[in-house]
Amino acid sequence: MTHGRDGCPSGRQPSADRATVGARAEDLAAALLEARGYRIVERNWRRPEGELDLVVDHRGVLVFVEVRSRTGEERGHPLETVNARKRARVVRAARLYMESAQPAATDFRFDVVGVTFARDGARPAITHVEDAFRVA
Repeated sequence: MTHGRDGCPSGRQPSADRATVGARAEDLAAALLEARGYRIVERNWRRPEGELDLVVDHRGVLVFVEVRSRTGEERGHPLETVNARKRARVVRAARLYMESAQPAATDFRFDVVGVTFARDGARPAITHVEDAFRVA
């Protein structure tokens, strides 16, 4: 395995850079959703047992939004990173949220937003998938 100047394996960003990219992706996702009429309820809801990137209201439906990002597509599209393990973590966090917040909404769903940042600084590509997965 080769390593870059920063000591990270090639193709991976240092953790501080990943956090910055992730925060930018969440900002872009929130802005996109607000422009589409969604209301942000929570951002970065965290508990020791789990976390939710965005919790939004869309016409009375509580939506748990997982935001994934990548710089370039050499390692695949960000939506490809939402595997069964990640979905289970999001569902577990959503259950914790519902227990603690006791929202008025009775309907809910899980959306995913993928943000791909271009290495050349061009405008990021944003993909929003409504009802991306369901609770089994």
